[in-house]
Amino acid sequence: MNDSSWGTPQTGYWGPSDHGPGRGAAPAGPAYDAHNPQQTRPMPIVPDVPEHGGDQDAERGAARPSGPPFRNEPTRARPHPGEVPQNPEPMHDAPQPAPAPQKKSAGRDLSAAIGVGVGLGAVIVASLFVVKAVFVGVIAVAVVVGLWELTKRLEERKGIKAPLVPLALGGAAMVVAGYARGAEGAWVAMALTALAVLVWRMAAPPEGYLKDVTAGLFAAFYVPFLATFVALMLTADDGAWRVLTFLLLTVVSDTGAYAVGWRFGKHKLAPRISPGKTREGLLGAVAFSMAGGALCMQFLIEGGVWWQGLLLGLAVAASATLGDLGESMIKRDLGIKDMGTLLPGHGGIMDRLDSLLPTAPVVWLLLVLFVGSG
Repeated sequence: MNDSSWGTPQTGYWGPSDHGPGRGAAPAGPAYDAHNPQQTRPMPIVPDVPEHGGDQDAERGAARPSGPPFRNEPTRARPHPGEVPQNPEPMHDAPQPAPAPQKKSAGRDLSAAIGVGVGLGAVIVASLFVVKAVFVGVIAVAVVVGLWELTKRLEERKGIKAPLVPLALGGAAMVVAGYARGAEGAWVAMALTALAVLVWRMAAPPEGYLKDVTAGLFAAFYVPFLATFVALMLTADDGAWRVLTFLLLTVVSDTGAYAVGWRFGKHKLAPRISPGKTREGLLGAVAFSMAGGALCMQFLIEGGVWWQGLLLGLAVAASATLGDLGESMIKRDLGIKDMGTLLPGHGGIMDRLDSLLPTAPVVWLLLVLFVGSG
């Protein structure tokens, strides 16, 4: 059947009409106004057997014409009583087999993610407890790679050209200055990095200057400056154990959120930002992190007590979740899933730093308040 058959006077469309005087048979004549041929389009075929049943359907059926509903459609002979119809039509209401239940998927290659995570953990722990300066170098390398990923994605997706050279040099200097000179050294390095970003961008045309340097200042604060607080933790006498506590609690928080959210998650936490996160997952992060915090403060931190660990764990769960949501917001704005592909099963370096970066100043501050700067 083609579209033109609906504009001919011989075509009848039976069934209830929304524009006719009543709800019985359709009025004789064309289904659409002949002066408006561009509005004609195929109409759905109404099934012979009512799908919903009931008295209302019976009344509609009484008003139907006895002939075929459409032109050129053969009239079907009704079977005599007791006769089995040949080639019976399938019933619309026949029960369909239920689809097989689908298993939940983690969305990533878990074996690769676990392998990469164990490898990174081994490198971090070895450098942390063997030579502190080596661990500072690990932080600086992670900062430089993270800045490269962030600036690369900004340029690809938004056309924003944040100057990478002053960011990379200034970011590494920030980490080293924080370890060598403390908080004052970190602030001075941050100020000099910001100035270098402003000056470096002047060598390019002025178009887009403001958005480029704004993105550069944001990147300088977001990646290297927040990472400097890890170096500040390391300067204490028990600095290695403080850094280990910070890393363990962040990982435990993420693990608790994933495990509980994957198994019991039903209520979305922030569906517009990160649809995969649930309120149940947040509760799992809080429970796991508070338990881990109590153990770490009692057994790893000199002078710490278990109730301080409960508060520390609660703060870590909150900051890690907010950091994860913050980077999800950035990636959603950029229209990407991961910041990079360097780490199989994880994405990029920035996809692993998202919860660590905002948690570092929180843990540093609470440990200073609880047990001093060391």
